Amino acid sequence: MSWFPLRISTPEGTLFDGSVERFLFRAAYGDMAVLAGHIPMMTTIRPGKCKVVLANGEEKHGYAENGIVTVGKEQVIVLSDSFRWNNEHEKENG
Repeated sequence: MSWFPLRISTPEGTLFDGSVERFLFRAAYGDMAVLAGHIPMMTTIRPGKCKVVLANGEEKHGYAENGIVTVGKEQVIVLSDSFRWNNEHEKENG
C-alpha cells in the first residue's frame, strides 16, 4: 500500500512526523480519511478522535482539538490547538 508523510503539531511542538498509510479525523462537515494521492486541500479539524495507520500497518489512536489540516502533494500537515495520543490521555485521567 502507498504511504505519505504526516506531521502533527501543536503549540507545544511536533507530536508526530512519519510515514503513514491513512489519517482519519473529524473534519468540518464530518469524518474524513486521507490516503496517499489525495487531492490537495485544506479543511478545519474539529474536536474528535483521530486514527493514524502507519506504513507498517500499526495503528495509533488519539484525540484532536480544533485546528487545520493541509493536504499537499508532498505531505499532510495537522496544526491543532491540542492533540493527545490515547495512552497519554489515559495516563492523565487514569
